[in-house]
Amino acid sequence: MNGLGNSTDLSANELMILSTFKLFPTYSFVFCGLTFFLSLNLHGQIAYEHVRNEAIYDFIDQLYSQHIIEVNTAIKPYSREQIADWLVEANKRREELSKAQIAELEIYLSEYSLEQNKAKEGRFELLAKDNPMRLHFLPPELTWNEGKYRALFRPVYGIRFISSTNANFFHSYGMGEMISYFGDNLSFYASFRDHHQSEEALALPGYLTQERGGAYKLNVQDQGGADYSEMRGGISYRWSWGDIGLVKDHLQWGDAYNGTNILSGRSTSFPMLKFHMKPTKWFEFNYFHGWLVSEVIDSSRSYFTPSGDFRSVFREKYIAANMYTFRPWPRLYISLGNSIVYSDIGFHPAYLIPFSFFKSIDHTLNRGIDNQNSQVFFNISSRQIKYLNIFASFYIDELSVFRIFDPDRHNFYSAKIGGSLRGWPLKDLTITSEFTHSNPLTFKHRLPATTFATNRISLGHYLIDNAQEFHISLRYNLWKASNITVDYSRARKGNDFQYNFNGPFAIDEFPILAEEIWTRELLGLRLNYYPFPNMRFFAEYQYSNVQAFDADGISAEDYLDQFGPKYLHGETNSVTIGIGIGY
Repeated sequence: MNGLGNSTDLSANELMILSTFKLFPTYSFVFCGLTFFLSLNLHGQIAYEHVRNEAIYDFIDQLYSQHIIEVNTAIKPYSREQIADWLVEANKRREELSKAQIAELEIYLSEYSLEQNKAKEGRFELLAKDNPMRLHFLPPELTWNEGKYRALFRPVYGIRFISSTNANFFHSYGMGEMISYFGDNLSFYASFRDHHQSEEALALPGYLTQERGGAYKLNVQDQGGADYSEMRGGISYRWSWGDIGLVKDHLQWGDAYNGTNILSGRSTSFPMLKFHMKPTKWFEFNYFHGWLVSEVIDSSRSYFTPSGDFRSVFREKYIAANMYTFRPWPRLYISLGNSIVYSDIGFHPAYLIPFSFFKSIDHTLNRGIDNQNSQVFFNISSRQIKYLNIFASFYIDELSVFRIFDPDRHNFYSAKIGGSLRGWPLKDLTITSEFTHSNPLTFKHRLPATTFATNRISLGHYLIDNAQEFHISLRYNLWKASNITVDYSRARKGNDFQYNFNGPFAIDEFPILAEEIWTRELLGLRLNYYPFPNMRFFAEYQYSNVQAFDADGISAEDYLDQFGPKYLHGETNSVTIGIGIGY
C-alpha cells in the first residue's frame, strides 16, 4: 500500500502514467493533461481543406446563405469532416437546391465520402468493391477504409497556360497528398507540391497580386522562370468540444470574397501549434502559435565554416494570435482577437497562453526597451436575412484615442466592408461586392524581424498599406457543376512610406492616398467546370490596366517592377486555360 492506493486496481496505462509521474515530477503536468484528454468523450478527426480550393468554400457559402447550414466564416480553413457534415445536411434538403447545385453536391459528397466513413465511389475502379482498398482512375487515387483506419492517397497535378499582350508562359505544379484517420480522434495529412513558372516569378515579396507567394529559386540552371515547393501537413487530436494540432498550412481570418485583411493566407505556409474549442453553440475560440521566417541575417550566429564557406543564419521570428467568436443570435457572428509578432527573446512560453492579450504581456517582458509588434482585429457577419450576407472586418496595427480626434493624425488600420446576395432574385445567381481601405504604415513595422510577414510576404491584405480597392462580382451556376463569373475591381495605392521616425513627417501624419503611385483596373470573365471530384477545367479572359507614376524620387517603371510581374504592366489582355487535379 502507498498514498496512491492499491496498484493492482489500476490499469496498465494508469500504472505507466503514475510511474512517469514519480520519475519525472517536473513534467507531470503534461501527463495529467494527457490523462484528461484521454478521459474525454472523443469523436471525429481534423484534416484541413486548403483555402485554395475556392469551389468548395464557395459552395458552403451558398448553402449558408440559403439558411441550410450555419458556419463561422471568419476562420478558415475548415476541416474536411466539418465540410462532410454540412454536405450531409444539405443532402437532406435537396428540394431547396437548384439542379446545378444538386449536381455539384453529388460531386462533393463523393469527394468527402471518406469523412462519412463510406467507401469512395469512382470511375474505372481496379479492385473489387468488397475490398477495403479501392484504386480509382477518375479521379486518380487510392483509398483504404477498414475498421478504425481510413486513408486516401492521390497524385496532384495542375497546369495553366497564359497568353497575354506582354508574354506567353505557363505555371505547373505536381506531386501528391495523403489523408489518414486513426481511430476516432487522431488524424494526419500531408501535401507536397512542386511549382514551376516558366518566364518569371508571379508572387515575389512586394507584389500586389493575389497569387500565393513562395520561397522562389530564380532562373535555375539558366533555364529562366522560377521554381518553388510547398510542403503542408499536420497531426491533430480532437475531442467532443475542441481540438489541438501541430500543422504547417495557410490560414485565412476575416470575412471577404476578394482577399481578407486580417490573415490573407497569401504568404508561404508556416508551422504552428493550433488550439480550437467550441464548448457551446454561442461561443468559439481559435488560437495558434507560429514559427515565421524573418529572412533577417543574425550576424552574431552566422559564421565561416572550416572550408571557408559563410553560413548565414536568420533571426528567429514568431507569431501568436487568438480569435474569440460570439453568436448572440443564429447567423450573427461577432469575432474579436489579437496577435503579436515577436523576435530576439527566443520562443517564449508566455505567448503559449491561448487566451492572452499579448500586448500586455509584451509590456512586461520588454519594459523600458523596444516593444514587439502587436495587433488587434474585429470581424462581424450577419445573415439574418435569407440570401443576404453583410460583413465588416477591421485590422488595427496601432491605435491611440488621441489620434481619433486630431484631423492631422491617423491610426494604422485596415477596414473592409462588403456583402453578397446569393440565390435571389435568381436561384443560381450570386452578387458580391466589397470595399477595402488601409491607412499608411498598416501591416508594416520599423524592425525587419517583427514585421507582419513571413519570408518577407505580408500576412495581411495583399495591397498592404495606403491603399483602397473596390470589387464587384456576378456569378451564375450553370449545368452539371459548372459556373461562370464576371468581376471588376479597381485598386489604387498611395505613397510607399517607410516606417521611419527620421522622415519628413511624423509616422502618424503621412498623407492618406494624397498621391497615387500605382493603380490597377481589372475586368475578368471566368468559366469553371468540375467533371469529377477533385478535378476542374477552367478558362479565363482578363482585361488589365496597371499604371504607375513617378513619385518620391522613384520612377514609374521601378514601381511597376516593385509591385507586379512584367506581364501585368500597362494595358493588357490575357487568356488563361488550365486543368487542376488537386488544388
